Amino acid sequence: MALLRATHLTQAARFLGCFKQTHLTQGFPQLSPCWRTISGGEYRRPGQPKEYTPIWKQFDFQKGVKGMQKHFALLKEEFLSRWTGPEGRPLVEHMLEQTRVIWEFRGPKSLENWTVSSDREIGGRSEAFLKLGRNNTTCQLYGTLCSVAPRDGETRYSGYCTLRSKPLKGAFDSKKHHDWTSFNTLHLRIRGDGRPWMINIGAETYFSHQKDEIYSYFLYTRGGPYWQDVKIPFSKFFLSSRGRIQDDQHALWLDKVNTIGMTLGDKADGPFQLEIDFIAVCNDRAHTEEFAYEVYKRNPEV
Repeated sequence: MALLRATHLTQAARFLGCFKQTHLTQGFPQLSPCWRTISGGEYRRPGQPKEYTPIWKQFDFQKGVKGMQKHFALLKEEFLSRWTGPEGRPLVEHMLEQTRVIWEFRGPKSLENWTVSSDREIGGRSEAFLKLGRNNTTCQLYGTLCSVAPRDGETRYSGYCTLRSKPLKGAFDSKKHHDWTSFNTLHLRIRGDGRPWMINIGAETYFSHQKDEIYSYFLYTRGGPYWQDVKIPFSKFFLSSRGRIQDDQHALWLDKVNTIGMTLGDKADGPFQLEIDFIAVCNDRAHTEEFAYEVYKRNPEV
């Protein structure tokens, strides 16, 4: 078991080392593409002035009224759902639930919950696109991976593509989290081309300087025309920050999950494709492991 865990961490170090190099610039700290995706900001080269637009040119009265109507409707829905039960469902249904589909792709509106990014944000040549599959029942993430660094004198490495879910927002853009405490396994139905991917789960942290910490694990696609059902226990996800595996490992907080993403950065230049049917969580009664990696005590017993 110890050898298996060491093998997993060694593979993680190689994969994250590749991912870390893809967004490392010479002389500047690492810039995580996932964080720019969450914040909504665009990448700007160091030294370039930020574009400033006066506030009176950005304000649209009609758009503001529609926004207020939307947020008050969300506030009403949140208030009334508390009387029904957890997440607006009856308590009995919540207690007996064994599987929950979090994301499924059944129309153009389902793609609005996802954001695609690549190293083009830093001047790279990789391309990534997201579209609906056949009969509008799946989504396809496709594009071309290119690890050639841009010749700008600053960027040293390149070559990544990322698909990431947008964080939940409540009324008036308040923070909301996915609560998966009743489940212990991540369930995906995918069809890939044989490339290895990295599954990333972002959770809420105590401090703002921990915003780059994510939990990661591997997703190996078989390739070919057949679908594969992948089940990954949450206990297998390991903690990393800015592409570096942390020595102080601890289990994922399942009640504070913000986003989930998939990253490709295997340095194999060429086209790629990943088709996703759904992403769900389930409760596997046969899995009893709490955490797969060694946990250090903060205050060792004397």
